[in-house]
Amino acid sequence: MKKIIIPFLLLICSISLNAQTKQWTLQECVNHALENNISVKQSQLDLEFTEADKLQAIGNFLPSLNANASASKNTGLSLNPTTNQLENTTLGSASGAINVGYTLFDGLRNVRQLQRAKLSELAAQYRLDKMKDDIALAVANSYLQVLLNKANLEVIKSQNEVTLQQLQRTNDLVDAGVLPRGDLLEIKATDAGEKQRIAISENNVKISLISLAQLLLIKDYSNFDIAEEEYNIIDGGIADKDVSEIIRSAKETRSEVKIAQKNVELAEKDLQISRGSYYPTLSAFFGYNTRYADNDPLERDFVEQLYLNDGIGYGLQLNIPIFNGFAARSGVMRSKVNLKNTKYQLEQAQLDLESNVYQAYVDANGALKAYEAATVAMESQELAYQYAKDRYDVGLTNAFDFSQSKLRYDNAKIEENRTKFEYIFKLKVLELYFGVPASELKF
Repeated sequence: MKKIIIPFLLLICSISLNAQTKQWTLQECVNHALENNISVKQSQLDLEFTEADKLQAIGNFLPSLNANASASKNTGLSLNPTTNQLENTTLGSASGAINVGYTLFDGLRNVRQLQRAKLSELAAQYRLDKMKDDIALAVANSYLQVLLNKANLEVIKSQNEVTLQQLQRTNDLVDAGVLPRGDLLEIKATDAGEKQRIAISENNVKISLISLAQLLLIKDYSNFDIAEEEYNIIDGGIADKDVSEIIRSAKETRSEVKIAQKNVELAEKDLQISRGSYYPTLSAFFGYNTRYADNDPLERDFVEQLYLNDGIGYGLQLNIPIFNGFAARSGVMRSKVNLKNTKYQLEQAQLDLESNVYQAYVDANGALKAYEAATVAMESQELAYQYAKDRYDVGLTNAFDFSQSKLRYDNAKIEENRTKFEYIFKLKVLELYFGVPASELKF
């Protein structure tokens, strides 16, 4: 029995451990955010609202059908519905009717309402697309921040290992009387400073992981971690394009401009709908009704009375607006003002987009130059550090100069990490403006 239970328990523990230590990739984080983010869900609900509006607009083209029925008991003087005579008695009666109505013409407002509903649906879809792009970019930025903090932590840890080796070697040389005790104290101070920086870096990693988890609506902060993959700079040639080409593509593809354009079209439809109130409304109607009374003089039964006492009515109804307290005119005036306002908003959206794209273009190129400069500086500091280490190992330099060289190298490596991830993010922003979908961004 033990041979069966022990492997089973080990399997359960292994499964539990793996579940707790799941490491999220960037794509998994983006997909999870797009499925669970509250703002995305709200945008999806807005899209569902437009479906309801479109259904109602389609219903305006269909006839209305209504039925009613009533039954009553009256004592005293009352009107007999079958004889149309007043009777002083206890009278039970019932009636029913079916009415059909259909709008033949209403100033084309029903047509405009359907067109508006379709435009509103497109605008809601563009808002959803923009929200998904914004969330994906926010997740990517937060994810890269975690990677940056982890990379910086590894730099400091690896350098601290070198410091510990130097500490041991220096201690042996001091004990042997080869080096002064001041060198040992300098190395100890370097080790203490690095351990403090390690603690700060570990805290930065935890904070950035919590921020990412909150963005993903994941509450188990303690067991949340990301996959430490190597993220290289992948440029599909966007950075080499002329800024005017990127701006032109952004105006054609970005949701900000599309939303503003649809808002203008919606305002134009609203103006057409409000002008429809100037026109007459023509509708057709048809009705069927019947009645029953329990004191029928001819003592006819219920079914027979319903058959004999029925009637129908049908016809056309024309409603011509003459004066309605300036309601129609004021509605048209408001629609005209709103149309002008949406046109200004479209113009502003295009200007803002052009400015944002130009800024993103400058930021990406600036980030690339900063990364290239940081790489050169890091390589130079690495050579300088190696040279100082070699001199320190043979006693040609003191511990202070060696520690300073090592600190400069650490800072150069951290700066290279920072500029690398900053350039990756700026490049992805530029790719989004060029029209690359957030789901297709390559890291």
